[in-house]
Amino acid sequence: MQQKKMAAPCGRMASRPLLQFLSRFSSSPVGNTGFRQFSSATVCRAAFQINEAAERANSPWTLVAAVYLQRLPVISADCSPIEQQFKQMLHQIELEKSVLSDHELRLLEDAERMSRKQADDYDSDEEDSHGDQEIMMAQDLEDIWEQKMKSFQPAPRVRADVDKDLTSAERCLADSLVLLAEQEVGDEKLWLLPQTRWQEGETLRQTAERALTSLPAGFKATFLGNAPCGVYKYKLPKAIRTENSIGTKVFFFKAILADGAPPKTKKAPFLWVKKSELQKYLKPAYMMKVERFILDL
Repeated sequence: MQQKKMAAPCGRMASRPLLQFLSRFSSSPVGNTGFRQFSSATVCRAAFQINEAAERANSPWTLVAAVYLQRLPVISADCSPIEQQFKQMLHQIELEKSVLSDHELRLLEDAERMSRKQADDYDSDEEDSHGDQEIMMAQDLEDIWEQKMKSFQPAPRVRADVDKDLTSAERCLADSLVLLAEQEVGDEKLWLLPQTRWQEGETLRQTAERALTSLPAGFKATFLGNAPCGVYKYKLPKAIRTENSIGTKVFFFKAILADGAPPKTKKAPFLWVKKSELQKYLKPAYMMKVERFILDL
């Protein structure tokens, strides 16, 4: 306890000479000879950054940054019964209030022309105006479109072989997926969100970006902000805990998969799982912290 109480005064005393030096430099006549002057805000900011770096370096907690990499849904999810009823109601309302389309108007014109032909009230000059060009009826267009529709084969929404492959980012296209990586923690291998240890001189977001680029697959992602979305803290066992090493703090950053997933590799050390599948791979204490910011879109 005495060491902790002494740490804060020592930090303030260490930064005090720097503040005095910079303030004297900014107020000296040298500042008028072309050198950049330091404002009080700049001096305070520099001192704060130095103190912050010193606290991180001397912290008994190991800092780690992790990435919550999300693959957004590719196709729309199936509608629930009430959503399907609401969709049909909106479609019926739109149909009742809509005006006739150009194709529907053409169908009416063709029907009127045929009725006048049958009633011998048809002017042949209407056909002569088209010359030798063959008249395409609206019904002929519908027949052509129907033939094209029959030859069209939409891609399946559910692919049993792909959906079972947890290493593929193309599984469960209607769901949101989360990337898990197999990483060594102590003497055991655990499934975790991709993470790596913070290095002096970089921000926590830069550490999170490095954690993602260090994976063998080389994922490309768009990070959402510079602030972490969650934190997980755990202490080391008492047998190996020391005053300089108490435990680890893990800061999570959100990111969205961009440009698609890289091609699969054999025995890939990562998985793409849904939120409902996370509990199979994550430990309960870790899962409790992670599920707070994972959205099941």
